[in-house]
Order: sequence, then structure tokens, then C-alpha cells
Amino acid sequence: MTIRFSLNGCVREFVGKAGENVQSLLFDLGLRSVRNSDDGFGFAGSDSIRVNGRIVNASLLIAAQLDGAVVETAESLSTWNQLSIVQQAMIDTGVVQSGYNDPALALILTDLLERCPEPTREEIEDALSGLYNRDGGYQQIFEAVELAQRRLGDPKAATTTIPEFRDDLVHIGKAYPKLDAAKVLQAKPSFVEDDIPANTAIIRMLRSPYPHALIKRLDVSRAEQLPGVLLVITHQNCPDVMYTPAGQTAPEPSPLDRRMFSRKLRHVGDRVAAVVAETEAIALEAIALIEVEYEVLTPVMSIDAAAAPGAPAVHDERIEYVAGAPADLAEQNASAAPRDEKMIFNFPIGARPHENIVAQVHGKIGDPVAGFAEADAIIERTYASKQVQHSPNEPHICHTYMDGDRLVVRASTQVPWHIRRQVSRIVGMKQNKVHVIKQRVGGGFGSKQDMLLEEVCAWATCVTGRSVLFRYTREEEFIACSSRHVAQVTVRVGAKKDGRITAIHMDFKANTGPYGNHAMTVPCNGPGLSLPLYPCDNVSFKVTTYYSNICPNGAFQGYGAPKGNFALTMAISELAAELGLDALDVIEKNRVQEGQVLKVMKAVSEGKVPAAAPTAASCALTPIIAKGRELIEWDKPRPAQGDWRFGRGMAIIMQKSGIPDIDQANCLVKLESDGTFIVLSGGADIGTGLDTVVAKLTAEVLCCPIEHVTVVSGDTDHTLFDKGAYASSGTCYSGNAAKLAAEELRAKILHHGAQMLGEAEADVRLVAPGVVQGKQGAVSLAQIAHRSESGTGFGVLVGTASFVTPKYCFPYGANFAEVAVNVRSGEIRLEKFYALLDCGTPVNPELALGQIYGASMRAIGHSLTEEIVYDAQGVPLTRDLRSYGAPKIGDIPKDFRAFMIGSDDQVGPYGAKSISEIGVNGAAPSIAQAIHHACGVWLREWHFTPEKILKGLGKLPA
Repeated sequence: MTIRFSLNGCVREFVGKAGENVQSLLFDLGLRSVRNSDDGFGFAGSDSIRVNGRIVNASLLIAAQLDGAVVETAESLSTWNQLSIVQQAMIDTGVVQSGYNDPALALILTDLLERCPEPTREEIEDALSGLYNRDGGYQQIFEAVELAQRRLGDPKAATTTIPEFRDDLVHIGKAYPKLDAAKVLQAKPSFVEDDIPANTAIIRMLRSPYPHALIKRLDVSRAEQLPGVLLVITHQNCPDVMYTPAGQTAPEPSPLDRRMFSRKLRHVGDRVAAVVAETEAIALEAIALIEVEYEVLTPVMSIDAAAAPGAPAVHDERIEYVAGAPADLAEQNASAAPRDEKMIFNFPIGARPHENIVAQVHGKIGDPVAGFAEADAIIERTYASKQVQHSPNEPHICHTYMDGDRLVVRASTQVPWHIRRQVSRIVGMKQNKVHVIKQRVGGGFGSKQDMLLEEVCAWATCVTGRSVLFRYTREEEFIACSSRHVAQVTVRVGAKKDGRITAIHMDFKANTGPYGNHAMTVPCNGPGLSLPLYPCDNVSFKVTTYYSNICPNGAFQGYGAPKGNFALTMAISELAAELGLDALDVIEKNRVQEGQVLKVMKAVSEGKVPAAAPTAASCALTPIIAKGRELIEWDKPRPAQGDWRFGRGMAIIMQKSGIPDIDQANCLVKLESDGTFIVLSGGADIGTGLDTVVAKLTAEVLCCPIEHVTVVSGDTDHTLFDKGAYASSGTCYSGNAAKLAAEELRAKILHHGAQMLGEAEADVRLVAPGVVQGKQGAVSLAQIAHRSESGTGFGVLVGTASFVTPKYCFPYGANFAEVAVNVRSGEIRLEKFYALLDCGTPVNPELALGQIYGASMRAIGHSLTEEIVYDAQGVPLTRDLRSYGAPKIGDIPKDFRAFMIGSDDQVGPYGAKSISEIGVNGAAPSIAQAIHHACGVWLREWHFTPEKILKGLGKLPA
């Protein structure tokens, strides 16, 4: 039928197809604000539009419903160079992080303020109840609404919620609009999906329905003969190259235990065949024509099952080592399956794959036996976690094409340089022939540190020569993506009667799932980022990681620290209760102090063990704990209200700011003809504002406005190597590289400026706004640049730098929680949550607050509502956002606040520390502590549910 409607004030007319989806229709019409986060479930709200004055989900409409309607999308909110009041308020309060569904948020808030000029908190929550935002934790949205309200009356109204730091600096520690915020808010092409040529082929994947199986017969001939099918990739025609999906520094510590396609299938969702076709419909039709016979094997779904004698081997293939092969390798390989498959270890990590062991590490300091003998009280407890998913708003996506004889990979990735290294090796091309472009990332949280689809997309382009798109469905995000490692942690703690800890032992067991990406480094961070919080002379630890047939695991914010910190904090809390002491007092008595040597870090690390034990060079836990104790009213009892009991808990936390002696970042800053600057940074901004950090650091050094700095980043052709966005390294490593490059350029500017002025170099200095000032005169950066580019000039001025360091930079913090527990129903209500972090000097304070709120809400979700659930046969039941349980705005704590406490660190640029990752490490133990305080139940497995409360109270069978 012919459909005629008004779209953003213009009349549109087209012939609609039967049942045509409005989200797809509007996106195809070029409206990039109408996005698909949940495969049309109507849960995420990324597809929000306004139809006849009412906010609706475009994916739940068919085109015929638009006939005669007035339709508005987020593109209607502003002109190309003028943001709306709501959009600007969102930027100024730090709401915009990845930006993937922020245009939809702006449209909803605009509609709300038009309907309710002074909305209540309840009205804001109601308006946004249909919006899922994994980035920023929702809290700053209330501040954006309040600011927009004030600006409707006074356009010049300023923000009042953003703290400032470092009065001695101009740009650092001050609020400034995120560089890409306006672009993503106005839904201008930013993400991979926004610029796909019309003739691009589509990949859809046939995936295993079984958690553990062998392909007995695979016939793709009927699929290959279907018109429109370009290629079907299987284990029979894919590259015979072993690799790991992990995007980490080479040589990888993770085993090379994956082939693009394999005869053996190790999880529900594992790859069977990829169809490359002209359209998605043809690809799906072809998949239905593929014939597969499976030999179903017994699945291994837990740590205990994997460790059991005689357990089925998830990896039973031949084992090879590049270096350091164990003496019994031939004996291990004697039991290898007779398939023509193998796995490779670059070096020993304690693996015994045929026994389902991927990695083993152990160590100690001091004399733990003597330490436990000295103790007046000893407890030993086991704590466990469930599998949770990153669930970013933007699914994994990759677009590949040929540019002459070069392969171009446009990806939503945290690690463009690692993608280039891996893809070039797998497809058999030299690195100079592979160009990786990191587009804007609509949320990653660690999952986009793994290479999950790029190599398949690249191979499809190499074989067909075609432009190819591979975009995960939301179901694939759950069954074929990285999730958080499952852990089972036994902690033994001994202490004197006064609460002083005398010895600790941690046995950290991890379930890595079917492949070993990050199988050593994530579990090592369990003890590595928890034990140093409580320096003790007698400590031992053991780390063992097991293969299983659950859905894949990999990198996830916190990277092992949340599980280790949960177990250790809870064990200390339980010990305090046994001794009749206050848990916070015991934590205070034993916690790390500024300047303290962290001896245990000489024994455990996710990377190289340091040559000397590092120190807590800067640590603001003293003011943090004092402030948190006061805010939460720790010492003031809260009486019961009917069936509701109230309790409080807290946990201290730590992280690193990159990995010393392993991570590296590089940068180049060049002076342009008019005295402005272009920065070529290898760093990968994944929505955290790293590009803004780099611009601010450059402007601070070169005494110029931030607007005079343009940052180009995440492009392997046009920037210098950077390890990528992981391990909390962005600001410290990529930022320091930019600062050092700017300092080198400043030295050159001063040298040539002095020559142009005829003055001594010691007598000139660079001052704002971009002037070399001498005793006798001054010369502008534009004049210096002009001279440098002239026929008799000294050449274009650039500064380059590489940043590496053996030094550690530790952010610290604490989470304080207050919960209400209903002892009749088991319901848990999070009343208060305060996140206090030692941030050093936050470069972007408003964005840093958003990172804290977002990380806290992800951790709260993991603690209270989120879990990937399996049936008795090992088939995952959780395959969509609606059933998964990630929090939305109505789930945030009633009183939710973030605080940044400054400290003086010598490693980060201008004293900056990492801030985006540490916030996930403390919610679980602080909430579990509070639950015990409220109702006397110790919950040792998270997430925490009403059923577990009632079982603990004896009201349900255990």
C-alpha cells in the first residue's frame, strides 16, 4: 500500500511492504537514531520514536500504522550546529557515554518536559521505564532533567553537580563537553552500522544446539546452490590456523585453542557453518538447507564436574608448545583424540587440557602455616558466582571490504591493533595489507576486547572480494559472546582476638567455558587485586582454571577482581562476626595504607611478576572510609519497620591503571599551519571519553584552547600502536603518551620560537593562547608553523612519544550499601549505595562520575538480578534482554551517590588514575554484608535472591 506520513516536519510517501518493520524502515531512510538493541523485543528503547505525540517503539510497529501519522525522531531535536536544551543538558551533566541510544533518551526527555514541565522523580522513572542504558547508571539523567528545567527559564543556568580539581591547571579536572557527544546525540554516522553500502553481503551463522558434540556429517551443498548464496564456510574450508579470541599482548598467555570452525562443538552456539549471502533472508533460508548429523557428547557444566575423575574432556585434541613443553607432553598426547586437530600453548601456564585444566598458578609469601598457628580464630568458607553477561546496547558488529589489495576491517572493538595482528595471521595477509578502523563503540565493558566475529567477516571478504557485514543478534550476544568467568573461591583467614589478620589462603577456581581466552589472566586477578588490599606477612594462594561447556567467557570489567574481593571481604566479615567485632573496624585495622609495600604482588600478577614488590604510592582510603562511614550512618541503628529489616555493609576495592612492563601506548602530535594541532593516538575510545582526555592533556601542555586540538584515534593506518582499551590503561598509558608527545613538540616549538625571536631558549616560554613569549617579543604558533613549512623552513614540527613503565598506579575506593530485607517474603531492596573512589586527578570529572555510576549499576545488577540460566541438558535459557534481568532506571538505589576523592599519584598524567573499571569490584560484598546485618543470613553465592534469603532463614528447604 502507499503510505503517506509526516516525518520530522516533511511529508514522506512510499510503497510499504506487507508487515514491514518501522525500525528497519526508518533506519534505511537514514535516521540513525532509531536503533535495534534487542531484535525487536521492545525492551531496550533504542528504537524510540514519537508518533502522533506519543513515545513508542518503532520495532513494534508495521509500516502501515504510519499512514497519516505525524512521526518525530531524535533527528528533529536540533539543527546541524545547534543542540537542543535537553541535549546540551545531557552533555553538561556527563550523561553521554557511548552514545548508542542517547538520541532516544533525548527524545524521551524532550517529550517528558513538554508534557510535564516540572516532573517528579516518579514521572521521570515512568517516562524512562522502557529505556535500557548499560553505560551510565541512570543517576545523572535526573541531574540532566533538572538542568534542562532550569535552562528553560534561564538559558545560561550552569551545572551545579560537577566537582572541579587542580586549581593550578587550566583544562585538567574541569568539565568540558565530550568531543563526540554532539555527534552521537544528533545521530550522525558514528557506529559501524551507520555507513554500510547497499550491495553489502550478510553473514548469518548456523550454531550448535548442543553444549558438547561432534559433527559426524555436514552437507552444505543445497545451501551453496541457493541463488544469492556467495559462500558457506565450515571446518572443511576455513583457514587451518589455531588462535585465541583474546585481544592481549603477544605472545598470548591464553592457549591457541580455537580454529575458525571445528568438527568438535563445545557450547550451545558454537560455530557450525557461516552463510555469506546477498541478503539476510537468503542467508537464513540457506541455513535451513544445511544438513548436520551430530554425535552428542556428555556436557561438563561446572567446576566440580570438570574436575571430577574421568570427566569428559572438553579439549581432547593434540597439544603443542611453542616454548617450554612439559616433560610428559608425549604422555599427555597419547590420550589425544584421533582427529586432525590440535591446540597450542605459547609457553607453560600449568595446563593439563585433557583433564580440563587450562591454567594453574600458585605461590606464597611468608609462612602461612606459622601464621595460622598464631591465630586465635580461623574460618574457612567457599564463595561462588554465577555467569553474567556484558549486555552492551550495541551488539557486536563488523564490516569488511577490499580496498584494492588491502583488507579493511571496520569494527566495534576495544583492541584495533590486536584485531589487525590476529586477522592478518588467520587470513594469511601481511599487516600492512590489513587496515583496522575502530568505529564508535556502543558499549563494550570487556566483551569487545575479544575477537568474536571479525576473523569470519574478514575471511568472507578475502574469499568473495565482497563488502560483508556480520552483526550479532541479541541471542548471539548471550550464547556466542564473552561472559564473566564463573568462580568458586575458598578462603581461609586467621586472626588474633583483636581482629589483626595473621594468615590468609585463597584457593581460586574458575570456569572459563569452552575456550581459554583470558583463562590465566582473569583468575590471577582474583587474588591479585584482593589480597593486596589486606597486606599480611603470611599469604598463600592457588589458582586453577577449568574448561567446561557453558557459554564462552572472557574479559569483563573488573577482570577477576570482583570474585576475589567478594570472597575475601566476606570471609573477613564472617571472621569479624565470630570474634564479636565490627566488620568495618576489622577492615580498618588490616587494610592497605599509603606507602605500604604490597609484598604479595611479588608472587601473583596477571602479567609479569614485578622485579620488586610495588608500593601503594598514593591511597586515599583514609578519607574515603571516614566519609563513607559518616554518609551511611554506620554507627546509627535503623529500627525495623514491620517485616522489613535494615542493614549496612561496605567493601574496599582496588584496581590497576594498566599493566606495568607489558602495556604500551604511542602518540604523535603535529603542529598545523594555523597553529592548531592534530593528535594521532593509537588509543581506543570506547565511550569513556579517552579522546577528550587526550585532547585535554595536549591542550594543557601546549597552552591552547581544547578546540584547537583534534584527535584521530583507533585507526591502524593513521595512528601509532596502542595496546587498546583494557586493563584500565586508557588515561594512564594512552594519556601519558599524548602528554609526552605534546611535551616533545613543546620543546621544539620553544627552540624554533627562540631562534625566530633571536633570544636565548632559556628566556622564552609557551603561554596561552598559543604564543611563545620572550623577554623582547613574542611569536605565535601560527607564525612558527608558517616558517616551518616554508621553502627555507625547518620542517613540520611533530612530537612523538611512547609510554611504558614498570611502576604501578593503583586507584582505591569503597562501596557502602544499605539494604532493606523483608523477612516474610525475602525481598531485597537497595536503599542506599555510595561509591567513593580515589581518582587521583580526574581529567573529565563529569564523565568520570558517569563511569562510576555505570560500573556500580552493572555490579548491582550482577549482585541482585542478573544470571545466565541453563536447563538440565546444559542449554542456556537466557537469550534476550527481557528475561536476563539487567537493571533499568526503576532499579537504581533510592539514594545513589558517587564521590571522587583526590590523591597525588606520580604515574598517571597530572596525577590521574583509572576510574571506569574499579567501580564493579565492591557491590557484591557490600550488599551481602548489609543483608547479613539486616537479617542474619550469610549469602555466599551471588547473585542474591529472595529464595536464598528465605532458605537462609529456614523458611524454605535448603
